[in-house]
Amino acid sequence: MFFLQMVRFYDEWSDGSSEEDEEWDEEEDLAILMMVEMEQNKRPKHGGSRVGREVIHRRRQEGHQRLVLDYFGVSGTPPTYPERYFRRRFRMGTELFQHICWVISRYDKLFQQRRNCTGLMGHSTLQKVTAAIRMMAYGIPADLVDDHLAMAESTAIFCLRRFARAIIKCFGDRYLRAPNVQDTERLLAINAARGFPGMLGSVDCMHWRWKNCPVAWHGQFTGHVKDPTIILEAVADQETWFWHAYFGMPGSCNDINVLNRSPLFANLANGEAPEVEFELNGHKYTKGYYLADGIYPQWATFVKPIHHPESVKESRFHSAQAAARKDVERAFGILQSQFAIVRGPARFWDEKTLWRIMTAAVILHNMIIENERGQDVDHHYDFMGRVVNPRRRVDRIEHFLRTHHEIRDADTHRALKDDLVEEWWKWSGQQER
Repeated sequence: MFFLQMVRFYDEWSDGSSEEDEEWDEEEDLAILMMVEMEQNKRPKHGGSRVGREVIHRRRQEGHQRLVLDYFGVSGTPPTYPERYFRRRFRMGTELFQHICWVISRYDKLFQQRRNCTGLMGHSTLQKVTAAIRMMAYGIPADLVDDHLAMAESTAIFCLRRFARAIIKCFGDRYLRAPNVQDTERLLAINAARGFPGMLGSVDCMHWRWKNCPVAWHGQFTGHVKDPTIILEAVADQETWFWHAYFGMPGSCNDINVLNRSPLFANLANGEAPEVEFELNGHKYTKGYYLADGIYPQWATFVKPIHHPESVKESRFHSAQAAARKDVERAFGILQSQFAIVRGPARFWDEKTLWRIMTAAVILHNMIIENERGQDVDHHYDFMGRVVNPRRRVDRIEHFLRTHHEIRDADTHRALKDDLVEEWWKWSGQQER
């Protein structure tokens, strides 16, 4: 607008100019027009306040009141929809939802209800958090929350980005961490009762299709799937709790490439992981293991299926290993069912936003499991345990290299599998009595 006013002023001034300045006037006109064009190209991405823009007067307060009446109730009046409807549409219980709203509103002022520059009240905390969770739960475009939450598309996208970041900052340290001493003891006890002593979980990878991947990156992010994807590596237990989540590797990588970049065994190599000792078939082992599929390498920390079982004993163990390994597959299925945004194509353009959304979905998944303890699913985990304090070693580098080689020892891998087959055969025979 400033440059347009300059053009009008210059036109009025140039009407009284002399003919001697005609050549100079044409050059000045060209310069001003170039400045106007540059200013027009600098317009905000979402428009902003400008002359001629259509203004939509959204009834934010009515949207907030309707949301409260439908799901929370007012002054002793029960809500329109019962708790089971809330659980299905918000993927969590009312108490957990209100707890999340309270925590992130204290962390990020964006989620607090404030007045804008015109003095009007903005969206409430319930509206902002509901918009973010609905987009994550149903995988819908941001425009679909406008009709019942009175929120513009750009505002809903902004709330989703800030919500994912707030979830990671507020709850990531508790709900997405490595197992501590007590957690490791429970995992070992539960898996020993299943016939797998020394097992810490199962590991696998999941692909998330990236719809808006930049064209220049298609070759890097396209693998065995036709479309570009981003990989999530995770470790889950029988309760589908995620103990490890590593997201961001391009889809052209396989599980081995992801493993080589993953920090899965970093704590073990650095001496920060809990000590694990168990006995199989008369032999002692000092490192826990994970169940994996056939593509993973022959490391001492993996137990893979038997490709060509030659006896009934190996055949039954192969079936048992495949069944127990499905824990992580079930966790992926539940995660995609709860938060359809990670099941459908990702519509964002930057990897950082996708990482935050995926990480926030994993954290919310673990929070829901903890909240449902004692209700639909019988959980036995206590998440307040003693952490592992790394030991100060003089030979820290030597210990790291020694542990690194022990993890990748193929002979230990084969001995572990043979002993586990014998141990599982004994355990299955006792169960059949």
